[in-house]
Amino acid sequence: MKALTLRRSLGLLTLLLFAIPALAQSPVGTWRTIDDDTGEPKSLVRIFEESGKLVGEVQTLLPEGRRCVDCVAPYAGTDMRGTRILYGFSKDGDTWTGGRITNPANGKKYKAKMEIQSDGRLKLWGYVGFDTPMTRKAQVWERVQ
Repeated sequence: MKALTLRRSLGLLTLLLFAIPALAQSPVGTWRTIDDDTGEPKSLVRIFEESGKLVGEVQTLLPEGRRCVDCVAPYAGTDMRGTRILYGFSKDGDTWTGGRITNPANGKKYKAKMEIQSDGRLKLWGYVGFDTPMTRKAQVWERVQ
């Protein structure tokens, strides 16, 4: 009887050890954005919670200290530090939805959602109108340790 109880306890402990990290994954932290065209790191964005919603601000453009030369006003020529480009995300199961993202290159704002992938990277979709494969564009960001 003791062996059965011990086996159940070990099984439960093993399950908890694997389940807790998966449940604890959150976009809160610093992320390296990747340029869609070159595959090179583009910026560091810090995601944090504010008033119950997730928001994100540019920490720096990469390479370090670069200014945004390809951006529209009011972003043109700035180093972008502190610029909020993500806002309004709420947790919805394994996904964060209801958010918006701003593209500093053209000043456009898009509806957005994001989720942590199994490899620990953040997948973020921006879309216009309804979220369909035809209306969305995805980016994958890497967590900065």
